[in-house]
Amino acid sequence: MRAAVLREYNADLSLEDVAQPACPEDGVVLRVLACGVCRSDWHGWSGEHPRVKPGQIGGHEYCGEVVEAGPRSRWRVGDVLVAPFILACGSCPNCQSGEQTTCPNQRLPGFVEPGAFAEYVAVPYDHNLTRLPESMSPTLAAGLGCRVTTAWHALTGRAALKGGEWLAVHGTGGLGLSTMLLGRALGARVVVVDVVQEKLDHALSLGAEAAIDAREGETAARIREITGGGAHVSVEALGIDATVNASVECLRPLGRHVQLGMPVGHQARMDINMNAVYMGNLALYGSRGMPSWRYPSLLSLIESGAVDLSPLIAREIALSDVSAELRAMNGPTPPGVAVVTDFLN
Repeated sequence: MRAAVLREYNADLSLEDVAQPACPEDGVVLRVLACGVCRSDWHGWSGEHPRVKPGQIGGHEYCGEVVEAGPRSRWRVGDVLVAPFILACGSCPNCQSGEQTTCPNQRLPGFVEPGAFAEYVAVPYDHNLTRLPESMSPTLAAGLGCRVTTAWHALTGRAALKGGEWLAVHGTGGLGLSTMLLGRALGARVVVVDVVQEKLDHALSLGAEAAIDAREGETAARIREITGGGAHVSVEALGIDATVNASVECLRPLGRHVQLGMPVGHQARMDINMNAVYMGNLALYGSRGMPSWRYPSLLSLIESGAVDLSPLIAREIALSDVSAELRAMNGPTPPGVAVVTDFLN
């Protein structure tokens, strides 16, 4: 099968013919119909992700059709499925309590195991998989990938965002834009922050109430002014110290900061304004991924028409274009995300 393989950090992925994956006993092999290109892929490609090593096939935002099912799988050939990027074991105490994103036995295609920048991907622990609604395209499903699922769990499972509250979103890439769209669907008033005017304008056109260009400085103070005292919930969607501090400092008393951006590599440890946390009685949440049992609430919201996530998808690309997409993430990027739909070129 055709696959894009990481052979060297910060270099073009190698397009290679590799063996089709074996089918796990408790899983399936999917023919990949679509796979999103995510900033988490960039962390691996650039050498910042500690678990991604040369030889890795990336890609963790996939939708595919079952071509082979193991003897302990609940799926059948021909089923079209979507998966969270964290595949939880389902049997440990964490999983049994509903906290699958903290499963100590989790499997991670695209990071540790071969991922979906390929024609086929093996998916173990396939109880995590969910059938794609007939009304949803595989391209959109892949675009939801980790960004929309992560944002949904962060807002509803961690921060408990309420209608009428102010939500600040720092960074309007795929993750931040997803957070903004879902926040609006939940009835929040949203202010977005970025350094790319085109992305700020895009967010405003999709329902953000206010937009701040972080290059102008005083981001936290401007959010507190706009919101009449500070955001109730603030989401950091980049994983860098400047935006983490702006997120913490823009909150009103008893506000909730949610860390969604991945702080790895040289950003794994940061100098954070803990005095703002102490004085404001703030809550700090980490949030990574979404338990698979939460798919029905997210998919039903989308199917109801309460939120339109199609603006997330900026372009459909070939497998050979993934390297250019990753390289572009070295700097500010335009609105929307890329999804691989052509795996032969």
